[in-house]
Amino acid sequence: MRPAHVFLAVLVAAVWGVNFVVIEVGLDHFPPLLFSALRFLVAALPAVFFVGRPKVAWKWIVAVGLVLGVAKFGLLFIGMDAGMPAGMSSLVLQIQAVFTALFAFVALGERPGRVRLLGMAVALAGIGVAAVDEGEAGPLTAFALLIGAAACWGASNVLTRKASPPDSLNFMVWVSTVPVLPLLGLSLLFEGPTADLDALASLDWQGAGIIVYVAWITTVFGFGAWGYLLRRHPASTVAPFSLLVPVFGMSAAGLVLGESVSALGWLAAALLVGGVSLTSLAGVRRGSGGPGDPAGSGAETGSPVPGPGVPAAEPRPRTTASRTPSTASRPGAPR
Repeated sequence: MRPAHVFLAVLVAAVWGVNFVVIEVGLDHFPPLLFSALRFLVAALPAVFFVGRPKVAWKWIVAVGLVLGVAKFGLLFIGMDAGMPAGMSSLVLQIQAVFTALFAFVALGERPGRVRLLGMAVALAGIGVAAVDEGEAGPLTAFALLIGAAACWGASNVLTRKASPPDSLNFMVWVSTVPVLPLLGLSLLFEGPTADLDALASLDWQGAGIIVYVAWITTVFGFGAWGYLLRRHPASTVAPFSLLVPVFGMSAAGLVLGESVSALGWLAAALLVGGVSLTSLAGVRRGSGGPGDPAGSGAETGSPVPGPGVPAAEPRPRTTASRTPSTASRPGAPR
């Protein structure tokens, strides 16, 4: 990769890692479901008027929008609001690579090889260590919500592969239009109109800046830049940079929020990053005659590691695609 492209890949990983800290601070301003709805609303508007018409069937846009936007981000924001630390959240979500491999085996006939199976086992061991550590330091319910978010992310990755969007930015912008109304409805139902109206009425420059960051910087810029790199380099070259996301996430959480990591937490991080590396970068063996393998050759293919907040791109030749102290009141947040 050219130095400029290496810098761009590292920048995207940094943006996605810092995003978890921004979410943590944003939860001091908005109830979690309303926050997620506003993120997608601002990501979709006004970008939807500039990216052109959808380039895939609406069934895929709606499916990914519901699974990724409503389920994955709803669980992520609720889990962090319930006490899951920002740094550990950036790490635990990487288990999505294991869920992606499992769902791809069921839906696409992608049989994981021995190296990938070893990576999945190592990553799951890391999740076990993280669960023990979180059980000592915080609520296991919040941890379970993050695991659910990772599973939904894995499912959305497989749906995106089935959709095979030719333009990743166009796809993500249109996907962002889907979760807005469902998330607003869920927010009104579970968080209440009073909490939502209070949050909107007290919107300040910090709150507005947070929405702009998670929508335009993390989603539009991050996904667009990642797709740009995947169109110009093999997925096996680009994908490893996403492993920097929890590094930036945990570092930013320590610097900005004062989050500390225990010895068990570092062990979990080492196991998770190592396991996800093996799971994501090892080849997959497609079963004879299985979905996506018309020739039944059992050839090895690469699989990218998607960045946080965006679905994985379709593989192609040479491309693929702790609560923190705050002076702000948190509307509707559990204390």
